Amino acid sequence: MKDPWELGRLREAGRRLSEVAACILPKVLSGCTERQIAWEIELALHDAGFERPAFETIVASGPMAARPHHRSGDRQISAGELVVVDFGGVLDGYAVDMTRTVAVGDVPAEHLAWRVAVGEAQGAAIAACGPGVLPSAIDAAARTVLDRAGLGDRFVHSTGHGLGLEVHERPTIGPRGDVDGPVTAGMVFTIEPGVYVPGAGGVRIEDDVVITATGVERLTSAPAPFEAHEL
Repeated sequence: MKDPWELGRLREAGRRLSEVAACILPKVLSGCTERQIAWEIELALHDAGFERPAFETIVASGPMAARPHHRSGDRQISAGELVVVDFGGVLDGYAVDMTRTVAVGDVPAEHLAWRVAVGEAQGAAIAACGPGVLPSAIDAAARTVLDRAGLGDRFVHSTGHGLGLEVHERPTIGPRGDVDGPVTAGMVFTIEPGVYVPGAGGVRIEDDVVITATGVERLTSAPAPFEAHEL
C-alpha cells in the first residue's frame, strides 16, 4: 500500500507517461524499425523528466506482437500490421507502465476484433476493482470477456502486477493472486489483458490504477477506441 506522498508521485508519473504516449504513438509508422521506435520512446521518457526507463521498451510488430515479452529488433514495420508498444518510466524512484496497440494502415477485421475484445476485457477488470475485492475476481472479469469472444486461450499471462519502487511487485492480479488477500486502498497495479495469436499478431492494452476507499482511480489516460495511423 502506498502512502499519500507516494501516490502523488505515481499520479504525476502516470500523467507524464500518458503525455509520452500521446507524443510517440503517431510516430509508429510503416518503414520504421522496432528499434527506432523504442529509441524514440526512451528519448521522450528522458525529455518528460523520467530518471530512466522502468524496463527495456517493447515494440513488437506484426507476428512479433504474439510474443508478450518480445525484444525490439531491426524488423521493419509494414502497413496492415498491429504493433504492441509497452513502455514505462521511473520518477523519483517509482515506476509506471503502459501498453498500447497501434494499427498501421488498414489491418484485417479479425485483428480489429481482437482489439475490441481486449478493450472490453480491460474495462471489465477495471470496473471490478475496489477495496476488498480478491485479485482473482479482477482477473476473472477480464477472462470472462475474452472467453465469450472465443479468445480465452489466447490470454496467456496474469491481468496485472503491482507497481511502486519495483516495476513488478505485489499484488499479482491473476487467477492465483489471492495469497495476500483482497486488494485494499492505496494499492497500485496494472490492468493489462492481451490476446496473442502465434504467426499472426497480438493486442495488449495496459493502464495503471490505484485502489481508493470507494473504488478505483486510473493513473494513466484511457486508451482511444483504436490508435490507427494512415500511411
